[in-house]
Amino acid sequence: MAHPQPRSHIDRIPTYVPGKPPTPRAGLTTYKLSSNENPYPPLPGVVEAAEAAVAVMNRYPDMGSTALYDALAARLQVPVSDLVAATGSVALVYQLLAAFCDPGDEVVYAWRSFEAYPIAVTAAAATSVQVPVTADGRHDLAAMAAAVTERTKVVIVCTPNNPTGPSVTQSDLDAFLAAVPSHVVVVVDEAYLEFVRMDDAVDGLATYRAHPNVVLFRTFSKAYGLAGLRVGYAVAATPIAGALRAVSLPFGVSHIAQAAAIASLAAEDALLERVEALTVERARVAADLAAAGWDVPEPQGNFVWFALGERTAEFATACDAAGIVVRPFAGEGARISIGEPEANDRLLEVARAWHL
Repeated sequence: MAHPQPRSHIDRIPTYVPGKPPTPRAGLTTYKLSSNENPYPPLPGVVEAAEAAVAVMNRYPDMGSTALYDALAARLQVPVSDLVAATGSVALVYQLLAAFCDPGDEVVYAWRSFEAYPIAVTAAAATSVQVPVTADGRHDLAAMAAAVTERTKVVIVCTPNNPTGPSVTQSDLDAFLAAVPSHVVVVVDEAYLEFVRMDDAVDGLATYRAHPNVVLFRTFSKAYGLAGLRVGYAVAATPIAGALRAVSLPFGVSHIAQAAAIASLAAEDALLERVEALTVERARVAADLAAAGWDVPEPQGNFVWFALGERTAEFATACDAAGIVVRPFAGEGARISIGEPEANDRLLEVARAWHL
């Protein structure tokens, strides 16, 4: 008897592996450092805005995200027509590939990078072209430019790169854009933008204004601490933004998420204070790891990367025994979020005791 069969590429879609929660341990506070979540609670005024939005959950959300677009347009000084809201920046990856890729078209991105990229590319029946990161976890932009062919429709630059940590510089990005044909969409995925502290950092908005083929992806999940509400946004030239909106899920961003995002934008002082505290803690962790003999790639997100190869699972088990859960990538390494100081201290204890 014949059965319905999905499209042939569906069986090739990799499985997304989320960061797992910590194992409860009697008498020991455990910490989740596996999902790059913000350890702070929502910003001031956000819970109140979300609670007010709950009262009208019997109504559909504003499909046009009007108030959120207005707030973002005012903050970023961009036209509303250049904005696209979605259920997290990961949804924007799917929307962009749906809008620009035919089956077999190529999508170039660094690897290892964000785990959702190959999933979304395969789901779109497109072809992944993965360009290895350098030994210190950086994008090899020259190699990525060389990998562009007549079949390339999209290139993705994740900066800071998740999970390895380093960011590209504006100078390197400018040189890369000069080498990529103008008909290729270049995504600058800035999910961790707020945590960047480096010279010659990418100015995403200036880059989008100078290059009509550049799309910025940003999110409220990381620095703003709204991971549970799923709201991200893209900034792109009007034709590209319109294509992304055309393939978006109707009513995808909930009224609660929109209200919380607007309230988060209004709490900028508190946001900057928290982000600064996390970057200071990140610097402490990185310095202590270096002092213990670890060669950790330059962290510019809210996480650090341990290139452990075949010992990755062993290290993750040791962390779990200490009451912290990390995100292992089998055979490659482990990504560990910057969390509460006590959680970070536990990580440093494990790292110091580890046999390199």
